[in-house]
Amino acid sequence: MSELLPNLDLSLFNETTHATPAHDHQPRILLLYGSTRERSFSRLLVEEAARLLTHFGAEVRIFNPSGLPMPDDAPVEHPKVQELRDLVLWSEGQVWCSPERHGAMSAVFKAQIDWVPLALGAIRPTQGKTLAVMQVCGGSQSFNVVNQLRVLGRWMRMFTIPNQSSVPKAFMEFDHTDRMKPSPYYDRVVDVMEELVKFTLLLRDHPELADRYSERKESAQQLTERVNQRSI
Repeated sequence: MSELLPNLDLSLFNETTHATPAHDHQPRILLLYGSTRERSFSRLLVEEAARLLTHFGAEVRIFNPSGLPMPDDAPVEHPKVQELRDLVLWSEGQVWCSPERHGAMSAVFKAQIDWVPLALGAIRPTQGKTLAVMQVCGGSQSFNVVNQLRVLGRWMRMFTIPNQSSVPKAFMEFDHTDRMKPSPYYDRVVDVMEELVKFTLLLRDHPELADRYSERKESAQQLTERVNQRSI
């Protein structure tokens, strides 16, 4: 792995940095990006994050938004919609990264979130899962997108970690091999991914932290109704 992370000083990490889950599988992290350009810098940043997450002991999957229809412009049975929803259900944490377009997240990114409902039957696909937010900028550093992603993550009932990454002039931060150059911006990405793995392990091993009274009450009422129906 060290040859895949040439900019990472491995001497600054100890064994506790890596995932040591109580579960029988690695933390499952889904990464989403917000551009279908051939050389998408949000994709390149996500790929760099995925390498770091793998180093920290996570299992990662990256969703390619190319071919995903606009929300409500296709049935939910569309293959790309089902692929996205399956990955969201599979994940225990997520990384969201979008370019800034006109001071906001891209339509490509927002469309992905709009295809994910708050509930799929009795399953809440995003609730209680961890989230790290990042953005890439074409010019000077901005935090418009990460701020919007935080609002979106809260609405999706996710735990958004404190740290975040905003990369200005992203076209200058990647070399000819599409790898991120050494810089404080790269170090911040390392910080964010390390923190995401730690919070994911914490919440996954303690699901009661994401439990809600109102939903327990609702579930109890539904159970009572089913029992009463069977006794009739």
